[in-house]
Amino acid sequence: MMRSPAELVIFDCDGVLVDSERVCVKVDAMIMADLGCVFTEEEIIEKFVGSSTEVYTAVVEEQLGRRLEKDWLQQYEHLYQAAFEAELTAVDGVTEALNDLITPICVASNTDHASLRRNLELVALSDYFEGRIFSAADVPRGKPAPDLFLHAARSMGVEPRACAVIEDSAYGVEAARAAGMRAFGYCGGLTPASRLEGPGTTLFDDMRDLPKLLAAATP
Repeated sequence: MMRSPAELVIFDCDGVLVDSERVCVKVDAMIMADLGCVFTEEEIIEKFVGSSTEVYTAVVEEQLGRRLEKDWLQQYEHLYQAAFEAELTAVDGVTEALNDLITPICVASNTDHASLRRNLELVALSDYFEGRIFSAADVPRGKPAPDLFLHAARSMGVEPRACAVIEDSAYGVEAARAAGMRAFGYCGGLTPASRLEGPGTTLFDDMRDLPKLLAAATP
């Protein structure tokens, strides 16, 4: 069991706790085809992975050249749900990492609360975060704005500078830096390491290494 110099470790969910990004990219491609958008898989990863609904919608509207209805994405929610129930797993090594940490933890994700709880329950991780789940629905702006991470820290009673954020997307590490928090960029998923690099950010590709990296980090 290891304690980090940080007083709070904030985990993103998709791509960090649950291996959902690969599933989402396939569903996103189906949605884009239905809307008449043309995006390659690489473009979907670059533009959508880790984004907020607002960013997602803005990119799609720009591509289509028209506005979408406010709740346009809800009509496709059944596609995500069916895919997750069939294919979703925990990120490799994350259970071991969580079991080795004794520093307080929480999860902060651009995903809505209902989907967050569903996904964590599907992979048997919900008990680790009971009562400590934060969504972009709680704040005015999702990632890459710092609002969500600042809200999580405030709710947990920890100063931003004492927080470590575990992220796998460019939007997420950007939000962590903007919040004044140390970022740990997990590059074992879809986002290339080059998109996670930057000041105050440690890159790693095996979740089992996370407790040691946190313990070795300077406050």
